[in-house]
Amino acid sequence: MTTVDERRTAPAAHAVATRRSPAAAVLTVLWAGAAAVLALWWSDTGSIVGAAGWLTGAGRIAGLLCGYACAVLVALMARVPLLEVRVGSDRVARWHAMAGRYTVCLLVAHVVLILTGYAAQDHAGVVREAVDVVLHYPEMLKATAGTAILFAVGITSARAVRRRTSYEFWYYVHLLTYAAVFLAFGHQLALGNDLNGKPAATAFWYALYLGAAALVLWFRVLAPVRLNLRHRLRVESVQQEAPGVYSVVIRGRRIDELGARAGQFFRWRFFGGDGMGWTSTPYSLSAPPRGDLLRITVKALGDHSAAVPLLRPGTRVWAEGPYGSLTADRATARRSLLIAAGVGVTPLRALFETLPGEVTLLYRARTAEDLALGGELEAIARWRGARVLYALNGPRGERPALTPEALRAGFPGLAAHDVYLCGPHGFAQEMYTALRAAGVPDRRIHHESFEL
Repeated sequence: MTTVDERRTAPAAHAVATRRSPAAAVLTVLWAGAAAVLALWWSDTGSIVGAAGWLTGAGRIAGLLCGYACAVLVALMARVPLLEVRVGSDRVARWHAMAGRYTVCLLVAHVVLILTGYAAQDHAGVVREAVDVVLHYPEMLKATAGTAILFAVGITSARAVRRRTSYEFWYYVHLLTYAAVFLAFGHQLALGNDLNGKPAATAFWYALYLGAAALVLWFRVLAPVRLNLRHRLRVESVQQEAPGVYSVVIRGRRIDELGARAGQFFRWRFFGGDGMGWTSTPYSLSAPPRGDLLRITVKALGDHSAAVPLLRPGTRVWAEGPYGSLTADRATARRSLLIAAGVGVTPLRALFETLPGEVTLLYRARTAEDLALGGELEAIARWRGARVLYALNGPRGERPALTPEALRAGFPGLAAHDVYLCGPHGFAQEMYTALRAAGVPDRRIHHESFEL
């Protein structure tokens, strides 16, 4: 698994035909749904009189849009292959994060506007009105609990909080979104003037939520169960590649039927102690699938990844995927530059072996000891006549200058290259800026990140 089969035919030296991303079509559908929700309010609303009427009307709009956004949130969490592979997991994650922020803002607006409007109608204080609504209106106790959960999810998803918490903690809190949506659903039908007693609108709302639930059930539950019963994955071996970096070879049945490609990743659980079966963590394939073997390469950065060296042969593995669009399908040119930093080399190592055309890999690391999979990269470069270059810190720790000028000088015709980029968030942002300044079009810079 760790060597290159030199008998294989080198990748063809031509650009790969790209598939058009459905991202624009998906966004159009989502915004059309929001417009339909606004139309639902418009068709059910007559004249608005007084401040109380304007406040409650605005609160109804915010509530309807918040309810719609909750269904969108759940659908984006379903890991639908059309989105995860064709659009890209990182792009879907950004959509999900943005939808989450919209949802929380709409929720705040709904609560504040409705309570303020009701208080104006009843000539009462807002706090007193809030207590009355929560304790005496149907389904409101459950809705209040759901609201509190959504706020908790929103707070723990904020970048400042996210940096200070473990992935495992964030993961479990995030799963509570399902509970929040379930708890809040009843009050939408019981109290929503635009839905209550209106069969067509109610049917639309049920279809929206049941459709989102069906996506989650199929793609997050049934499809993974089928995959793992069919392929019976187990740990074959664990090997250290660099300080704190380990490769895990996984054996299974009929691996070719998974359809996994170089550059993609799975979400992994390992059952065998150390809590690695409780969370689903994304790791990229660090080599193309071969026979009945898969391989991932992991750096110890969190509780899950730090336990990888403790895995033993025979440990049962649960996988979900393949996901990700950082594949040869993105290629548009005959020449490609792969830029990796740290453990970000893992998907690019697989692409370095399989990507068609003229390929160069630039690998950024602190020291030579930190170069994971370096021997394999050198072997691949010799086999296919490619180049692998290293950007290491100087003797006093000074960082190499990967400026636009240095990139243009080091890679003639850079603007005509496809650039595949993978590494820590800060590095990726820095390199993206440098590449754009060096004249590389945005459409030719291909990047995928697991960060939310």
